[in-house]
Amino acid sequence: MDLLTFFLIVIVLVVILFVVYYYIRGAKGDISLSRPIESRVDEYLDRRFQSLVEEWQLVNNAKLGDFKTQKYKELEQDEARLADLKKFEADMQNDLVQLEARLDRVEKELVSKGSAKK
Repeated sequence: MDLLTFFLIVIVLVVILFVVYYYIRGAKGDISLSRPIESRVDEYLDRRFQSLVEEWQLVNNAKLGDFKTQKYKELEQDEARLADLKKFEADMQNDLVQLEARLDRVEKELVSKGSAKK
């Protein structure tokens, strides 16, 4: 075996080891050998989505459903309170409009009485 064939065998082995390492490296889930690129992209997207959820402290659907079942009664009470507050706000707006109208009438009466006295 001469030096050239030795180097060729070493290069082929290194390439094969690199390919095997590439497919095994960092694989958490199923990496399909029949579609390696797509499975790697899927794996990357899953990891990226998980990091975004952790980074933004988002809640997944399972935890959200658990929260809703545990806090359903309190949420209904809060919604009822919110409806009452909305009704109160509308009533207060009406009262303020009526008070402003009364104030305008009183100001007009004072202006008319003041100009009549002069």
